[in-house]
Amino acid sequence: MRRLDTRPDGAAALARAKARLDALDWYPRPVRTARVRMVLAPWFFRLPFMRRFQGYAAWNLILLRSEPVRDGLVTHELCHVWQMQHHPVRMPLTYLYTPYGTNPWEVEARRAAGQPRRDPGDLEGPAR
Repeated sequence: MRRLDTRPDGAAALARAKARLDALDWYPRPVRTARVRMVLAPWFFRLPFMRRFQGYAAWNLILLRSEPVRDGLVTHELCHVWQMQHHPVRMPLTYLYTPYGTNPWEVEARRAAGQPRRDPGDLEGPAR
C-alpha cells in the first residue's frame, strides 16, 4: 500500500474534494479530513467481491485501485467518509439490506461527485 494523501497530487485531490463537499449543506458539520488517509491498494480490489469497484471508503481510510488520482472518485469516497462521520453505524449497515444501485448513501455520493445517475439495476458500481 502506498500513501497518496501525502503526495502533492493526492493531497491536492483531497483538498479539492473537501472544497466541493464544503459547498454542500447536507450535514451539520463539514467533512473532517485531518485523519483521512488515502492509499493505493490494488490487491484489495482483486478480492472477488471488490473487483467491480475503483475506490472504497472505510471510516477515515480511502482505498483506491489505481492511479491517476481522479477528483470525481476522491470526492465520491470522501463523501462516504463524511457520511460515516455523521452516521458511523447506520451508514455501513444499510449496505446489508439495500441494493447497491438504490442505496441512498451511494446516490448522495454520486450527486456530490457530479456523477451521472445510475440505473438501479446496474450492479457494476458507480461511474468513476
